[in-house]
Amino acid sequence: MDYVEYNRKAWNHQVAIRNRWTIPVTPQQIEEARGGIWSVLLTPAKPVPMGWFPAKGGRMDGVKILNLASGGGQQTPIFAAAGALVTVHDFSESQLEQDRSTADSAGLDIRTECGDMRDLSRYPEGSFDFIFHPCSNTFVPEIQPVWDEAFRVLRPGGEMIAGFVNPILYSVDPDLDAKGIAQLKYAIPYSDLTSLTEEDRRRYTDKNEPLCFGHSLEQQIAGQLRAGFHLIDLYEDRWGDDFEASGALNALIPCFMATRAIKPISSQVCR
Repeated sequence: MDYVEYNRKAWNHQVAIRNRWTIPVTPQQIEEARGGIWSVLLTPAKPVPMGWFPAKGGRMDGVKILNLASGGGQQTPIFAAAGALVTVHDFSESQLEQDRSTADSAGLDIRTECGDMRDLSRYPEGSFDFIFHPCSNTFVPEIQPVWDEAFRVLRPGGEMIAGFVNPILYSVDPDLDAKGIAQLKYAIPYSDLTSLTEEDRRRYTDKNEPLCFGHSLEQQIAGQLRAGFHLIDLYEDRWGDDFEASGALNALIPCFMATRAIKPISSQVCR
């Protein structure tokens, strides 16, 4: 299976059925952001601390931001309204259209780029001051290229904030989890392509849902360090109470993490 092409079409389909991660912000939220009042999510429920952003009084005038695999109109218009110069890079044309149409309606200037999150070769080294990368590396099988490329295109002293999935989410039996029983079934790292039988995989493909990859914590945290980043903060999160997918595991352990990392002025990469 060409999983990239499959996931691209799957996310286009998610826009068509109005998946909650494809619904753009409202005009009111954009107007509030112009005045410096806003919040966004890296993980399902907990707003990112404002101290994680290069913002003064809620404004990010002139800050060059890369929203990496972050289409859908939920963050890009907010950052642009707060004065940032925003590029959103995503492989779903429909997700990018959500950003573009929302920005156009509000008179905001943004840049949309269609492409794989692992290949940022179109951007010169040090192009951005800040990278916003929500829980999306779960849709590609290898993530070290994501960290390496993000490090390259970030200027020295710039920061990246990233959300990702605790791989324990993929280790439990999903049918039992929905019934209130958290029972381990799959090994980590996990892949919808190789960990499941074809019959089990149809649970997702028959509904045109994206295929997922459960990366280890070493790949997701140490991978950033190996790229050259210095981690300076971290928090955990759970599915919100309004999420149908919460399941039994959500009551036992936070299944999501967010990290804040800086590209040091003098880079000494740990390899």
